[in-house]
Amino acid sequence: MEQSQQKLSLARRWSDARPTKTVVFWSCVATMVVTMIVGFTWGGWVTGGTALKMAEASGEDAVAKRLAPMCVVRFKADPTKDGKLKELREANTWDKSDYVKKQGWATMPGEQEPGNRVADECGKLLMATSPA
Repeated sequence: MEQSQQKLSLARRWSDARPTKTVVFWSCVATMVVTMIVGFTWGGWVTGGTALKMAEASGEDAVAKRLAPMCVVRFKADPTKDGKLKELREANTWDKSDYVKKQGWATMPGEQEPGNRVADECGKLLMATSPA
């Protein structure tokens, strides 16, 4: 009677526990689910499709940043660049890339149409590097 009235320690209860196969199975499943939730939420995990989209966007940004200086060179070769730079500075922020595309500076050799990202980067470079 004395033993039943005494509280058993946690270590003793743990060593006496005999979980069933069902409890072990569902514990493993719950652990896997929690691991996935933590991994995708805070661990930085992404699916293959998301990783592909991120890689494509990064590649497009890199190409645009690499081609933008060529656009600036084409701008500097324009004989009326001073007047056009003034017009570009007066244009709204969202119209600057359209202006660069209309001038043809963002159309790279061998391409039919100017690149949107190249025009945007070129406009940023022209605003940053050209004297006011």
